[in-house]
Amino acid sequence: MTPSTVDEPTIAETRRARRILRLLTARYPDSRLELDFSSPLQLLVAATLAAQTLDERVNAVTPALFERYPAAADLAAADPAEMEQILVPVGYYRKKTASVIKLAATLVERHDGEVPATLEELVALPSVGRKTANMVLGNAFATPAISVDTHVSRVAERLGWSPAKDVLAAETAIQALFERKDWVTVNLLLILHGRRTCHSQRPACGACPLSPECPSNTIGETDPEKARALLK
Repeated sequence: MTPSTVDEPTIAETRRARRILRLLTARYPDSRLELDFSSPLQLLVAATLAAQTLDERVNAVTPALFERYPAAADLAAADPAEMEQILVPVGYYRKKTASVIKLAATLVERHDGEVPATLEELVALPSVGRKTANMVLGNAFATPAISVDTHVSRVAERLGWSPAKDVLAAETAIQALFERKDWVTVNLLLILHGRRTCHSQRPACGACPLSPECPSNTIGETDPEKARALLK
C-alpha cells in the first residue's frame, strides 16, 4: 500500500499550513508522544498494546512488562499465562499477549531481535500496520514520517487537507504541506489537537486556536465559555 497522490500545494496553502503549525505549537508547547518508551522495541510493543485502549493504561503496565522481558528473545520465550497477568489492565489481554509473543518471535527470526528501521520491513511484521510503523520510524528512529491515527485523520479532514477517513490521502497531504524536518512535530501536534480540542463528537470550536484557519469551525461548540469546558 502506497500513499495517494495529491496535487502540489499552492504557496497560499503552504503559508496557511505554517500558520497552523505556529498556532498548534503555541497551544501545545510541550508536545510529545504519550506512549512511554526507551527503545524502538519498547515503542513497537507499546503501540501494539495501545490498540483499543488508552495510552495511560499501556504506560501503567509496560514498566513491569519490560522489566520481566527486556529483550525480544525474552518476549518471544514468555509463558503466555504469565504475560497475560501483566497485560490484564490493557484489555483484550489474551489476544495482545499472543500478538506480542508472535511479533517478538518474528523479530528474533528475521532481524536478530532488533527492530528494523524501514517502513517496508516494519509493515511486514505481524500486527504492525502503516500507522504503527510510521510512529516507530518518527519517534524511535527520528526518521521523518507521518503516522495517521483517527485523530490526525479527523483534523486533516476538518482542515480541508484530505477526504474523510482517507488515511493515505491525509498522510500524503500533510507530507506535501510541511517540510520533512517538521513532520514528526506536526504529527504529534495534530494528535494532541484531536485528543484535546478537535473531538470526534462536539469539538471545542469556540476555544480552538485554529478557528480562523479552519473551514469546519462551526461544526462544534462555538460559544467560547462552553467550548473551554470541553477542552481536555
